[in-house]
Amino acid sequence: MLPPKRYHGLLLLAFIIMILPLFLTNNFHYDVAIHIGINAIVVVGLNLLIGYAGQISLGHAGFFGLGAYTSGILTANYAWPPLLALGAGVILVGLLAFLVAHPILRLKGHYLAMATLGLGMIISIVLSTEDRYTGGPDGMTVPSFSLFGWEILGEQNWYWIIGCLLLLSIWLALNLIDSPVGRALRAVHGSEVAAQVVGIDTIRYKILIFVISAIFASIMGSLTAHYTGFITPVIADFFHSIELVTMVVLGGMASTFGVVIGAFILTLLPQFLANVEEYEVMIFGLILILTMIFLPKGLLPTLIALKKRHTA
Repeated sequence: MLPPKRYHGLLLLAFIIMILPLFLTNNFHYDVAIHIGINAIVVVGLNLLIGYAGQISLGHAGFFGLGAYTSGILTANYAWPPLLALGAGVILVGLLAFLVAHPILRLKGHYLAMATLGLGMIISIVLSTEDRYTGGPDGMTVPSFSLFGWEILGEQNWYWIIGCLLLLSIWLALNLIDSPVGRALRAVHGSEVAAQVVGIDTIRYKILIFVISAIFASIMGSLTAHYTGFITPVIADFFHSIELVTMVVLGGMASTFGVVIGAFILTLLPQFLANVEEYEVMIFGLILILTMIFLPKGLLPTLIALKKRHTA
């Protein structure tokens, strides 16, 4: 018996993750694959907010950075177990997202974008200025991740951990999308007024998905800190937030597997821009503009639509 159709893509991705090590010939290749997986997990959560609920966020790198620094500070300065520090990061980010969501998510359009941008900038500034705890702009060293006495070292071990977490995050997202919560989010995206008329508590669902997407970012920020062993406030800056949003838009808003493709493309892209690094921000902006003009639904939904048109 075949699994439900929505899981076919998940099985294909699992197969790709299993065979990809055959083509990864050194630690650098594994490192790139790990960062693709990390970005993909973050944007799977961000897509729930942007693609399904229709709420823009230009500050999600702040949640990523806050999760990273919470783990880093608690493990490096206070000798907390990494798993406990990760959980503390989730609680801190979840509470912050919940507290700011109610006033912020009452805004719409560019007002909402500016509010989330401001939130992300505040977090980034705090991480840069509180050098007593964070090391300031120079960053800080973070201990490796250990779990039940097993210290996770090496790119290959991290590859399998991030690969499994990517599959888990997509599975959770697909189930949420097909749940009553997902249907409520799509109603909010379609018409907030109409959703309220039929009895949907739009503010409640927007806050819920904002918190969930922030927690996705926090968890991956914590794991990134332990994987890389060193973090700086750059991970929470505005450009990182723009990268994440661009991955969602390029891959396809409201397309879970589309945003994974977006993360794959835009994580690889800087490797090809090493000689023109000073133009990287400009190139990301150009990709965002061209995508909105020529691929407004994103890469994967557009390709699927073209395939249906040719087979019709």
